[in-house]
Amino acid sequence: MNKNFYQDQNQKPAGPTHVAAAGGLNHNKTDFPPYADAVAAKAYLSYVNEGFPHGRHVEHWLDAEAEILKERNLTRTHGYPNQK
Repeated sequence: MNKNFYQDQNQKPAGPTHVAAAGGLNHNKTDFPPYADAVAAKAYLSYVNEGFPHGRHVEHWLDAEAEILKERNLTRTHGYPNQK
């Protein structure tokens, strides 16, 4: 086997090790919609907890979306207390 092959695999990259963020992205903003899977799961739980009411799927979806955005804003506002 080629000894240089294994040496090259173990070497660290010559350039910077972090990936630059795409221009204009601000991870502190909440102006992007929640993931549909997360909203669907929360809406379904609400549907089940309310006893499977018929015809309220849009209300459940919108409530779930609002809850997720509220939770996201609380997390970003308060942050993580142990971080420095």
